This record gives sequence, structure tokens and C-alpha cells, in this order.
Amino acid sequence: MELKKNTEANLENKKSLFRILGLAFALAFVLMAFEWKVYEITESTLGDRDIIEEEEEMMPVTIQEVQPPPPPPPPPEQIELEIVEDDVETEDIDIDSEMDEDTEVEIKDIEVEEVVEAAPEIFTIVEEQAEFPGGYQKMMEFIVSNIKYPDIARKEHIEGKVFVNFVIRKDGSITDVKILKGIGFGCDEEAMKVVKKMPKWKPGKQRNQPVNMYFNLPINFTLR
Repeated sequence: MELKKNTEANLENKKSLFRILGLAFALAFVLMAFEWKVYEITESTLGDRDIIEEEEEMMPVTIQEVQPPPPPPPPPEQIELEIVEDDVETEDIDIDSEMDEDTEVEIKDIEVEEVVEAAPEIFTIVEEQAEFPGGYQKMMEFIVSNIKYPDIARKEHIEGKVFVNFVIRKDGSITDVKILKGIGFGCDEEAMKVVKKMPKWKPGKQRNQPVNMYFNLPINFTLR
């Protein structure tokens, strides 16, 4: 009897299938190896407590000395009063209160001290500035119309500014005129003369009250 091979039992036909399945299992094993996680087990020591024996610090014992109470104050000195009996004789002193017409009476002059009044306060800066009557333009017109260029300054061709300082009183009058900075050649004197000829100003005010104040005025001398 001749043996015949069964085609279904032939493994050669399934060789390619087994190869694919083997590659699939190998690939799956490699992927599982990469994804495998290893956890480290560490022992927790949080619950452990180190028992440290601390030596008790000995506090020094302080002994307070009890001081004896202070001695009582001495009793106040008693003042003895000496009682004089009425029978003790005393010397009588005669006082002559009568004055004759010939008695001379010395009259002394009484010196009266002079009361020195304090100098009035003069302000440098005030809330409301003093003003020439009519304003700044009127003041310039007054100066131009009243000033005279000194001949010696004109001959020497002297030009410049003369700074005049003066006090404007509560009533608007001008006092204490002086030169702060001058140029000489008669210009200083001419500037002072013009300032002294000015009419009364509107006084400066501090807290709505007129006050004395300083004022600086530059007067320019220019040749034309």
C-alpha cells in the first residue's frame, strides 16, 4: 500500500504563518520589556524618633538679702515759746509826729524810665506785593519823565543798572532809600533822587493787613 501525504497536515504550507506569529510575539516581548517599571522599596523612618537625653540645666539659686527697715525719722524739733508776763516793764519809744513850719522837706525827683518801642517788623516777602499807583507802566513813565542823565556819565559813556533798595511803609510812604549796586558817575545819586520823589505806593499786605516791606528797584541808564 502506498502512503500518501495529507496536504492539510503539511507544515510547509504554514511556515510563513509561523514566521509572522514568531515575529509578532518577539516584538510584543520587546515592547513589554521597555514598558516594564521597577519600583524601589524604601523603608520609611518617619515614625522613628531618636531619643536624646538632655541634661537638665541647673539654674543658679539666688538668695536675696532682706535689708532691715530704715530707722524711723527723728521727731521734729519743738520750738519753745517764752511767755512774757504782763508785769515786765518795757521801754517806751516816743515818736514825734508833729512837724513845724520851719521843718525842711527834701523832695527828690522820681526818675521815669523811658519805654523803648520795638522797631516795626519789615517783611521781605509778603502775600500781596506793594504796587506803584497805576501799576508798573505808570512807574516807568514816572521814572523816565523825572530822571536826568548825569552829564559826567554821558561824557564818559557810562551805561548800566543801578539797584535801589527802599522800604514801603504801611501808609505807602517810601523811606530808607539806599543803593545796593551802583555804577557811579552821578547815576546812583540820580536814581535815589527819583525814588524819593515817588508818590505813595499801595502798601504790601500780609494776611490782608498792610505791612512794612522792602522793595528792590533796578533803574537802567542807557545812552541813545
